Order: sequence, then C-alpha cells, then structure tokens
Amino acid sequence: MTVLNGNEAVAVARQLAAEFASRANEADKIGRLPAEDVQALKDTGYLGLSVPKEYGGQGLSLQDCVAAQITLAQGSASTALVAGMPIHIFGHMAEVRAWPEEKFEWLSQVSVNGGLINSAASEPDLGSPSRGGLPDTYAVLNSTGEGWVINGHKTWTTGGRHLTHILVQLRIEDEPAVIVVRQDALGVAWVETWSDSLSLRASDSHDVYFNKVTVPTDHLLVRGRSEAGRPQPSVWFPMIMSAVYLGAAIAARNAVIQFALGRVPTSLGKPITTLPKIQRQIGEIDLALQAATALLYEVAAQWQGDEASRQKIYPRIAAAKYQVTEAAAFVTEQALRVAGGTSITRSLPLERHFRDVRAGSMQPPSGDTALEIVGRHAIEQVRSGRI
Repeated sequence: MTVLNGNEAVAVARQLAAEFASRANEADKIGRLPAEDVQALKDTGYLGLSVPKEYGGQGLSLQDCVAAQITLAQGSASTALVAGMPIHIFGHMAEVRAWPEEKFEWLSQVSVNGGLINSAASEPDLGSPSRGGLPDTYAVLNSTGEGWVINGHKTWTTGGRHLTHILVQLRIEDEPAVIVVRQDALGVAWVETWSDSLSLRASDSHDVYFNKVTVPTDHLLVRGRSEAGRPQPSVWFPMIMSAVYLGAAIAARNAVIQFALGRVPTSLGKPITTLPKIQRQIGEIDLALQAATALLYEVAAQWQGDEASRQKIYPRIAAAKYQVTEAAAFVTEQALRVAGGTSITRSLPLERHFRDVRAGSMQPPSGDTALEIVGRHAIEQVRSGRI
C-alpha cells in the first residue's frame, strides 16, 4: 500500500468523489450502496487512513481524516458515511487501545487488506447506545465452551451486506461486551429497512439479525466495564460524521451556484447570479459554510490524541458538531430557495443534499445535549475565573 500524507489523502478523496458523484443520484433513487464505490475505497487504501502505520495503515491525524472526508462527501454523502465508520473506529482505538493489542492488530490488518468493518450498536428498544443501558442482543458459551452463540437484532448498521466484519455490542450475563462477527457467518440475516429513509438512502444502513450465530471464543474484544465506568467519549466519531455533512453542504453550495450561472430567464436575458438578491442568498450560504469549516478545522487541529485533554476539548467537539449540522441544514434549505421549483425535482442533486444532512442532527452529541455540554463548559470557565 502506498503511504499517503494528508494532502495526498485529500487528492485521493477528490478522485473518488468525482467517481462516486457519477453514481450518487441513481444510488439514492434505488436506495442501494454501489458495490463499485466500496471496491474503490478498498483499492485505494482509503479505509486504512486512520489505521496505525505499524499495522499497515496510513496513520493519519484527525485533522487529515476530516479534510479527506469533507472532500469525499462532496461526491456521495452515503458512501462517505460508510467510509467514515472504520475511520472513526480505528482512529479512536489507536488512541485509547481499549482492545487487546493482538486483536487490534488483527482487525487493523483486516481493514487495510480489503475488509470493511463497522460497529452494530443501536437496537429498537435501546435507543442511542451513547445514553447507556445494556443491549438486548446477548451471547452465551456453547455446550463445548469453545464458541459464543449470539442472538439479537441491531438497527442502523451502515454498510449492510458490504461489511466483512461486524463489531457487535451485546451483553454477556449482566456485562456489556463486544464480539467480532463475520458478515458471512451462518445465522446472520439482513432486512433492508433503509432504502426509503429520509437521509443517506444509499448507505445500506439496514437492520441485521443474529439467530444462533456461533463465533470462536477468541472473537471476544471487550467484556465488562472499565474501572472508570463508562468509556471515554470518542472525539473521532462526531468529527468524522460532521465532515460528511459539511461535505454534502459544500456540494449543495457548488451545485446551486452552477445552476444559477446557467439559469437565464427570458425576462432577464442574463444569469440570475447578476441579481443582488441571488448574490445575497449565496453570500449567506457561503458565510455559514466558512464559519462551520473554520471551527471544524480549528478543533480538529487542536486534537493530538492526548488523553489528558479529552475532557477539556470535548465541549469544543460538541460545539463544532452542532455548528456544522446547523449550518448544513441552513445551507441546503437556502440552496432550494435559490433554485426555486427545479430544486425539488431530481434534475438537481439539491433535494438529495437537503435530505442527507438532516441525519446529522440525530447523531451524538445532538441538539440540546450538545448545547448543554457547551453551556456547562462556558459556565464553569466563568465560575472558576478561566476566561
């Protein structure tokens, strides 16, 4: 695999984005992740951007991975979401090393050698795993004690049948655990629940069922809670996901400007970009994107993987994620207004971008939770005189 620096990773993402864009509208229409997109991610080594160099990956920083994801998502937010899952998982695990080292090496090499890995966490009754609670999905030892038998149901499993390995969050007795399940294991069944969703229809974020799925005992990654209780929050997940929605919003900006440049009403006789009203609307779009992009990059650059600073920087992570998702929602709605009636048809990608970015508000830290994190931090700064 060719070793990439940050600029080279963005260049690869730009090439992939152009390729993905040619399939994105049709993929969204049929609600299916293109196999060609997945193969291109594997062939270019993009899925290994955050895997440590010692295990064959690129070992890039959060800042470099955010930049690549913003670029990739301009071609297809759905495919960028799929790519973002292993990127955030390995980026976070490279820092916290919560898995046994031999298991981390094994899964790292799976990823850089063409595997597609994602976590299966959410369940119908559990809601967001970030809020705690034990899943209904469970594992027990089989009669010989040489394998785990898994039963359960997971929702929103991005990547679907394209995944090669699933990190299943479950319970063993009354303890949380994570077990690796190969997607082709007997008893793994997919139900296509996502194809007509509001957002990211081509991400194959379907439901997966585990019906007496047996895996070797050494596929257990984690069992029990740490001494500190709940695990440290991931910096990588909200930042990599924010990059996806920012990229989709940038794509909407570019698409609506291209439309406006070519839109010449007979009553006007020149492009609508010459109208002050249109210029102001595009100015509002661009200003929102500039502010969100600047904050996201600034926060990403601050993170150096230092565990001691995790709690200190997390309020800024929450702020950046909130700012990006709010800006993306505003930008894509404003783009519809600029383009008028044509914008709600499939002749332009604007309605797809508008729908896709709405998913950002559902991912943690979301909405009021993000604002509460930011607010508590600001209050503490003033209370303690750290301003």
